Amino acid sequence: MVASLLPEGPRGHFLLGVMPEFNRDSLGFIERLRRDYGDVVSARFFYVPSYFLFHPDHIEQVLATNSRNFIKPLSFRTPFFHRLVGRGLLTSEGDFWRRQRRLAQPAFHRERIASYARRMVEDAEALTKTWRDGEIRDIHRDMMRLTMEIVTHTLFNVDVTDDADKVARALSVLVEPFGSQATLKWILDNRFPTPTNRRFHKVAAQLDEVVYRIISQRRAGGSKDQGDLLSMLLQAHDDDGSQMTDQQLRDEVITLFLAGQETTALTLSWAWYLLARHPEAEATLWRELDEVLEAGRTPSAADYPRLKFTEMVVKESMRLYPPAYIVGREAVEDCEVGGYRVPAHTQLFMPTWVVHRDERFFPQPDEFRPERWTPEFAGSLPKYAYFPFGGGPRVCIGNAFAMMEIVLLMATIARDYRLELVSTRPVQLVPAMSLRPRDGIRMIVHRKS
Repeated sequence: MVASLLPEGPRGHFLLGVMPEFNRDSLGFIERLRRDYGDVVSARFFYVPSYFLFHPDHIEQVLATNSRNFIKPLSFRTPFFHRLVGRGLLTSEGDFWRRQRRLAQPAFHRERIASYARRMVEDAEALTKTWRDGEIRDIHRDMMRLTMEIVTHTLFNVDVTDDADKVARALSVLVEPFGSQATLKWILDNRFPTPTNRRFHKVAAQLDEVVYRIISQRRAGGSKDQGDLLSMLLQAHDDDGSQMTDQQLRDEVITLFLAGQETTALTLSWAWYLLARHPEAEATLWRELDEVLEAGRTPSAADYPRLKFTEMVVKESMRLYPPAYIVGREAVEDCEVGGYRVPAHTQLFMPTWVVHRDERFFPQPDEFRPERWTPEFAGSLPKYAYFPFGGGPRVCIGNAFAMMEIVLLMATIARDYRLELVSTRPVQLVPAMSLRPRDGIRMIVHRKS
């Protein structure tokens, strides 16, 4: 029997609901929800009923235990989102999603991921060779450029770098409108031929032309493995011998490009920011690199398991500044979460920004303490007190890829450089599709002697 009790929450505007307050200060708004109403909170965006979940047990129920009763949220089914990623792993559902996940999984096997390590390190070294000792850099911009280089090499191979650059430029235009989600402008741009709408569809068509041409060239060249993710996707076949169509390949390529660039760049950017504000953690990182990379040698995939404190820095950075600051789902049928009734079509939001800073699970939750991530501490946490890659069947398929990439890039750069913040003022946050720094992160790069 489904519970009859409904959770409490702010009433909001009679027409707009909580949308104005959410848009004014998204992070502050969800923090106040948890503080004022508890672990399960109801809210309304326009006519759309929504719940916010703040307890790991409730989050686990949605993402894992009862995952089949939940689909991706309404925001993932807007015309813009569908035009951008189609039916890729990020947005597809049901049997189709399970088939696509099964076909894509071999591309992320451990041995395949390890084969990309050298390319990652080489790209990081190529970036730092452009740095001059003592100059000021926007580290966020540099990390975006670095991860773009890596995703183009690992996804497409160097033979099509020019085309991959075109993909990157097109995607940078196409993600711009997503910064205005939960606004009237977003709704109008999605549904009417506004200037933003027309520009979006024009650039999307240009993107398709490039990606479909790359796929066509690869198919014409046979099934030879060129050492990239696209090769693996082209070779993948189901038990009945069927393979991905060009449309399915296109959707997965765009999804992997988006997932493989910005979230990784943001984690690196926030890690440099936090290390610069905590010199004791920075010194511990250097000591580990001196020990593991004796004589200053280049990191490799074999070093990854030994870079334990570097990995702790990454985990703590994603705890305090999770790139996906909120995770969403929609209930398919009436159900119960946390003792409350959840009507069908309710949107459920699980804010990593708040859960990762919950004092019930993280002592001194607002402090940057990488050393907290001992195996004992991690094992004592409720499973969904920390979920930077989501969870359940739909956990990010590239999580192992991303962790190795971030750790090796940090080790490569920190081996040679110390990064100092230009200003001691906190960086302003922009919670849009991901948790971005408003005006970049300006840092002085110092070559280590």
